[in-house]
Amino acid sequence: MTDFRGDDSDSSYVSYDEDDELREALAKGLLKPGLNVLAKDKEQPVNNPAKLRSALESIILKAPWIERMDLVNDLAPLTPELAIQIEKHEQKRENQFKGNKKIPYVAPEVDPVLNDFKREILFHRQAQAAVVEGIKRLHDLGIVTKRPDDYFAEMAKTDEHMQRVRKVLLDKQEGIAKSERTRQLREQRRIGKLIQRQATEKRDEQRRKTLSDIKKFRKGKLSNLDFLDDDEEAPAGGKKRKASARGTKRQVNPKRQARNAKFGFGGRKKGSKRNTKESFLADGRKKKSGPGGGGGKQRLGKSRRAQAKNRK
Repeated sequence: MTDFRGDDSDSSYVSYDEDDELREALAKGLLKPGLNVLAKDKEQPVNNPAKLRSALESIILKAPWIERMDLVNDLAPLTPELAIQIEKHEQKRENQFKGNKKIPYVAPEVDPVLNDFKREILFHRQAQAAVVEGIKRLHDLGIVTKRPDDYFAEMAKTDEHMQRVRKVLLDKQEGIAKSERTRQLREQRRIGKLIQRQATEKRDEQRRKTLSDIKKFRKGKLSNLDFLDDDEEAPAGGKKRKASARGTKRQVNPKRQARNAKFGFGGRKKGSKRNTKESFLADGRKKKSGPGGGGGKQRLGKSRRAQAKNRK
């Protein structure tokens, strides 16, 4: 008779015959109260040197050295350059400990950072010694280690593929050159604007200084107009004439000179007939020296001039 506990699980299947066997084993003392687990026999390790040697022989690649190219050698001698690098690295690590108190101090012989650097140096020295010994063995076997100058190697890729690769590289170079030209133009434009702004500020500053000096001269604070001599002469257009770079006097066009003699030099015409201090003084001198003035011979009257004319 069997009993099913659960739906379809195999672990829920219990047989009354097995229960009877368990009761008998418990009555005989073979089982103890509590959780009972089926114990498996432990495999004891066996040290069989003969089998180990045969297994080692089976995995060893029995091929000539030129196919294996394995080397067992000592380290290469420590060069002065590597010794200097190790010393600098140790000094740098010591400075880190001194400059930062948050980093706990570690002795150089147990410092993992220095140990990693020294380990890399050991790898480098061992590889260097292996290269020297390996090249010597290859030369002893008559194997050439340098490629001749006229060596020709056929490409594994097709010419079409290499043309596409070359086109991609050229496009990249062209893009880099274009971006560089754009950057240079942008920089030149920026520098040009900066120079133009500086020139404008300088010109404005000079204009403000000239106007300030003119105001001071009008108020009587300045006795002369020497500051105007420093300014360049400006034509009617308003732009300043550029002085000659060599400092030589500019030659005047003969046609321009003739027109200037006939029509004048241009400039402001309004108010040109007004009296000035010089014209007033000149008129006064003429009046004194002319008829009716204090100096010189007086002019005769009209009747006397007529009589003198008739006598002649």
